[in-house]
Amino acid sequence: MKPLFTVHAGEYVVGSYIEKHFKRVHVWVPSRDTGVDLLVSDSRNRRAVSLQVKFSKDFLYTRGPEFQKHLRFCGWWTVNQKKLRTSRADLWVFVAYGLAGRPPDFVIIPPRVLWARLRSVHGSQKTFQSYLWVTKANDCWEARGLKMDDQLRITRGTFRARRRDFSRWLNKWAPLAALNQ
Repeated sequence: MKPLFTVHAGEYVVGSYIEKHFKRVHVWVPSRDTGVDLLVSDSRNRRAVSLQVKFSKDFLYTRGPEFQKHLRFCGWWTVNQKKLRTSRADLWVFVAYGLAGRPPDFVIIPPRVLWARLRSVHGSQKTFQSYLWVTKANDCWEARGLKMDDQLRITRGTFRARRRDFSRWLNKWAPLAALNQ
């Protein structure tokens, strides 16, 4: 094991969030890269959930006022399909850390579900380019490849496309709540 290591910004944000909101769990950082960035265990270290963390800066500033008025965050992630398909992590956590000083949002999703969703939207590419947008109405959409009309429907809350809807995984920490007892 190397004596010095660093965690990336997303891992720090997720670990800090978990420690603040789940007082009875332990957050662990692996000593080497195994495809798991954080391990969260119950207070007796009997049960654990492994997390793969992905971070994006906010690209909302690149969008016009009609987007900034209705969106909290526009992120961009590059996801290797093979790594996702063979992931050992229980959950993938996408960190949406905005520049406007708002609390971060998280998309917490099982890798198999994420792989199926991204594949249904983007096909069988070697690398998925994913744009997750979080609205002020607490919806989350995969927006990569959408035409401008559909992008504007997202801002108005009228867009509908089941395979692109990630709202059910937005800020849903239930798998960790079970460890917090």
